[in-house]
Amino acid sequence: MFGAGYAAPEQEFNMILTVTMNPSIDTRYQLDKLIIDDVNRVTPEKTAGGKGLNVSRVLLQLGDDVLATGLLGGHMGAYMAELMDADGVKNDFVPIAGETRICLNILLFLGKLVAGTVSGSIAITADAFNNLSDAGSSVVTLIGFRLAGQKPDRHHPFGHGRVEYLSGLAVSVVILLMGFELGKTSFEKILSPAPVEFSLLPVIILPVSILVKGWMYLFNRKLGKKLDSAAMMATAADSLSDMVSTGVVLLGTLIGHFFNIQLDGWLGILVAVFILYTGYNSMKDTIDPLLGRAPDPELVDGIRRRVLAPPEILGLHDLIVHDYGPGRLFASLHAEVDKNGDISAIHDVIDRVERQILHELGCEVCIHMDPIAVGDRKTAECRTMVAQLLAGIDPRLTMHDFRITSGPDHTNLIFDVVRPLDSSYTSEELEERIRQAVTALEGNYYAVITVDTPRV
Repeated sequence: MFGAGYAAPEQEFNMILTVTMNPSIDTRYQLDKLIIDDVNRVTPEKTAGGKGLNVSRVLLQLGDDVLATGLLGGHMGAYMAELMDADGVKNDFVPIAGETRICLNILLFLGKLVAGTVSGSIAITADAFNNLSDAGSSVVTLIGFRLAGQKPDRHHPFGHGRVEYLSGLAVSVVILLMGFELGKTSFEKILSPAPVEFSLLPVIILPVSILVKGWMYLFNRKLGKKLDSAAMMATAADSLSDMVSTGVVLLGTLIGHFFNIQLDGWLGILVAVFILYTGYNSMKDTIDPLLGRAPDPELVDGIRRRVLAPPEILGLHDLIVHDYGPGRLFASLHAEVDKNGDISAIHDVIDRVERQILHELGCEVCIHMDPIAVGDRKTAECRTMVAQLLAGIDPRLTMHDFRITSGPDHTNLIFDVVRPLDSSYTSEELEERIRQAVTALEGNYYAVITVDTPRV
């Protein structure tokens, strides 16, 4: 570490460099006030942690020019970099795991390809291309991650995060094509079997491959747990499945040699099916966010709890989460507030909630205020009456934006109903049934209904 004013023989260094080899995301829970015999709520705050990073923040507060470096990997690593940027800490971390995995998979591919070519085994060759697909996946993912990290511009105001999904989709297509071609070749070998030349090369390379994949599994699993990275845990699971695939090929090779059983083509089919399955899952994981999948329930619950925590916010509805790529989440919702309350004070509360969600959950939220009548006896009675009516039709039905307008001849009950996606009623059928039930109530009521579908 170079301190301010340190003089090298021919150069003066005025920047302090901190190195954090094992950074983490720290969560601090702050209690503003302790209330005895009551519920106390804490406010969680996430920071990029580790001894070096903590030193960086202190030095920054003291007015020193500091640069933080070390090792980061995966989406959680990117999130940590964003936290440091938010704190004003200059950083230049080295990405890990992706490059290591690429190198190892390329070496495994070359070794297995040579062994498969020498022995004439389609199963070993197929297993080699399985490793090549892993390497290609890592390369494209790395390139996609770099492209996705580009700053927003005039044509892409929400950034380029979805490039990562597109790169994953491209890899998935290549994997599927590779699996199909290997399956076709293996099937042809079943129809026209050719002898497999036994040699020590596959017997050496395949166990080495299993050991390497085992190390990659342990490495990625440990890193994934430390960084709480789903991407790294998925990489670990992929390495474990590769161990099983290679183990099957090795076992089949030995059985074929010692028992003179032609298993090569069938083992090739098995590996091809495995590759196709991997490609299918990979494609599904990339297509789902592009189509607009349901958000993480933990994220939705976290947003709900933080929005409803202030007493000024009485309820929420129409929560929509938009995914523009890993680490680029946006949300919008309607917050119900007292129409007779201090709008300026309520606006300040909502601003505070928006900043809290952005800081703690990494999601940018836009909250719309919906004023509702509070303390009006007639409105409360009608709301309770309609709620009971909806529960009788389907207990899962919820309503919001409830209000009434009274006229000389009848009273309009105006509200929105949220219809579950798996409801046995269509939107039109549900609207008609509720309208008939409201009309049948005593009091000459008429329903003005808007049927919504849940977005989370």
